[in-house]
Amino acid sequence: MNKRNTQQRRHSIISLLNSQGEVSVDELSLRFETSEVTIRKDLATLEKTGLLLRRYGGAVAIPDEVTQAFSSKIAPNKLSIAKAAAELINDHNCIIIDSGSTTSGLIQQLNHKRGLLVMTNSLQLANAIHELENEPTLLMTGGTWDPHSESFQGQIAEQVLRSYNFDQLFIGADGIDLARGTTTFNELTGLSKVMAEVSRDVIVMLESDKFGRRIPNLELPWSNISVLVTDDKLPAETVATITEYGVRVILAPHKE
Repeated sequence: MNKRNTQQRRHSIISLLNSQGEVSVDELSLRFETSEVTIRKDLATLEKTGLLLRRYGGAVAIPDEVTQAFSSKIAPNKLSIAKAAAELINDHNCIIIDSGSTTSGLIQQLNHKRGLLVMTNSLQLANAIHELENEPTLLMTGGTWDPHSESFQGQIAEQVLRSYNFDQLFIGADGIDLARGTTTFNELTGLSKVMAEVSRDVIVMLESDKFGRRIPNLELPWSNISVLVTDDKLPAETVATITEYGVRVILAPHKE
């Protein structure tokens, strides 16, 4: 069986598991008309990528607390924001995911998307994307390694980005200046600006407790931002102010 059929079968196994909670090797072998050895290989691969847990004779769905462990122990509130942001991604989109702890929560959410092309400047995110079962096309910016942000920056990275057009950029921030836009402690903001330039929609992801921080470096002005995804502890008056800039605000459930 070719690779495409193998991927389709494994996607179907996950769908069946999500609806039933558990599956057996015998059941799957009959359903997909393939050997039990092949099914066991499928289950082993799916377990390795964090999509199920194998049990004797079959597999079970992953409990929520285990799913969080597979998401690199991302803080619950960041994961909630990432799940809300992932709802904006359609199959076959071309997206950029900037380095960062909040944006990293997007990776496991991509497993249910098809035909994605994903560019990142983060080695950590690239490795996680490479492990995804749905195998999105992965691109790296390359460039000069910046140990502060643990990402590639610089002119080479900017040149690579300008070779493409993207549907969406997903980017975090160290803070928000209500009068100006997103702010960062990192003085290297050139790549962020290029990422925004080559993307149709710019989605900023950050927690509400980062609002009001006094951070000197402006990263992206409000005119460059399409959507802000944060948690529902953001005050209504702040939401109203941001909306006046023409930015859509999405409030994810706050999780401790």
